[in-house]
Amino acid sequence: MRTNIEIDATLMNDVLRATGAKTKREAVEMGLRTLLRLRQQAEIRRLKGKLQWEGDLEVMRTDQ
Repeated sequence: MRTNIEIDATLMNDVLRATGAKTKREAVEMGLRTLLRLRQQAEIRRLKGKLQWEGDLEVMRTDQ
């Protein structure tokens, strides 16, 4: 998808340098993927202690 956005030049240069991204597109996509992954992880952490567990770990173990 093609999108035109204004990005602070200093920020972009810092990101390119810090990440080693070869292009601005690569840097933006890397940032978007990272943001999405962090939000998904936060959502998983929010569920801690709220899900019911049903199962028998002894039966599930494959090393016995």
